[in-house]
Order: sequence, then structure tokens, then C-alpha cells
Amino acid sequence: MGAVATVVVAAGGITVAVAASSDGSSATSVPSTKSADAGFARDMATHHQQAVEMSYIVRDRTKDEEIRRLAYDIAQTQANQRGMLLGWLDLWELPKVPEGAPMEWMGMGDVPPGKDGALMPGMATNTELKGLGKLSGRAAEVRYLQLMTEHHKGGVHMAAGCVERCEVGAEVRLARGMVASQESEIELMAGLLKARGAKA
Repeated sequence: MGAVATVVVAAGGITVAVAASSDGSSATSVPSTKSADAGFARDMATHHQQAVEMSYIVRDRTKDEEIRRLAYDIAQTQANQRGMLLGWLDLWELPKVPEGAPMEWMGMGDVPPGKDGALMPGMATNTELKGLGKLSGRAAEVRYLQLMTEHHKGGVHMAAGCVERCEVGAEVRLARGMVASQESEIELMAGLLKARGAKA
């Protein structure tokens, strides 16, 4: 395979463009399956999928337009980013399922495996997701904001790890953007929780 290709969101779909390495030079080889670039793409795609699922759950459990708009924005943003990450793995002809433990690429392979569906830090358990689906109104809003705050904190930690370790320029830029946007949403959600008399 030639130069590393990157998937970018464009009007009407996804287009392919040549990626640059993190120092601005043209990349000349695809990342290895054990690289930070591949590990981040796999793990963040999994992490994002749960955020999308959680956001669609709460949209059906509340009529509050502010929460519904936030949930929709998170779902759409993270679904698009997930498509980009999986697209890179396709272009690199690398497996989408990790051979080792989650987050091994950032030196966390010895962390005890998650339980009940919480595969990585910040992820909700299957029990927590089921519980969210049984709530409605303000209770659902508060629980969603609490779970998503923790989810974003885990996502920021992972994205920051990619900024430090990844070598494909486009992926580093995506990860840096994730850190900024999710930190901003954490602040927003703290305000929404406070308005509802709850804490993160």
C-alpha cells in the first residue's frame, strides 16, 4: 500500500486524502497493527460507539430540548469520528479488533479488564445502560449527564494519549480536536447538572 491515506468528512460523504505525519512530512508507510495509531483507532471507535448508544437512549427518555440537542450532537459527532477511525483501519488493511488488551498501545495493557461491558476507563457498564433506559424525565437527564461526563473524561485521556504517541498527522489532529471538544462538553454538562441540583 502506498502513502498513508486518511478519511475526511466531506459534504455528501467520505473522501480519501493523503495524510501527513505528525511533524508535517508526508507519511511513507502504513502504521503497524501494534502502533499507537492503530490502537487508538480501534479503542476510540469502541469507546465512541457506546457514547452514540447512550445518547440515543436518553433522546427517547426526555422531552427537554437542551438535553436532546446535546445528545444528538454527541451522537452525530462521535458516529462520524468512529467512521473515520474505522475507515483508516480499512485503508491500512489492519484488523478492527485488537489482538491484545484495550489501551495496550498507551502502556495500560496491565490494567484489570473491565467488567459488565465497561471495556475501558470512562465506559458505562451494561447494567448502567439498562438502568438509564428505565428512567425518564429529569432522572434520565441527570443519569445521562453523569455517565457521559465520566465517558468524556475517559475519552479525553485516551485522545491525549494519541496526541503524544500517534504519528499520522491527520489522526493527531483529530485526537487534539477530541480533547478540546470533549473538555468543553464536560464543562457544559457540569452546568446542566448544577441546574438540575445534581453533581457529576
